[in-house]
Amino acid sequence: EGIQEGIKEGIQQGETQVLRRLLARRFGSLPEWVEARLQAADTAALEEWAERVLEAATLDEVFQEKP
Repeated sequence: EGIQEGIKEGIQQGETQVLRRLLARRFGSLPEWVEARLQAADTAALEEWAERVLEAATLDEVFQEKP
């Protein structure tokens, strides 16, 4: 079980790094609130944000809560 948890954490860290790079490339320097959201996010949120970054015009659009 410990190995599985470690693998899961590693995958999540990798997804966070890739999303951070995509966001920075598209929107420039990232504010602290974005870093905080990335660090607190679960895998599902990271995947959803990664899809949104392709079409979002602003950082707020990437991270807006859906009803």
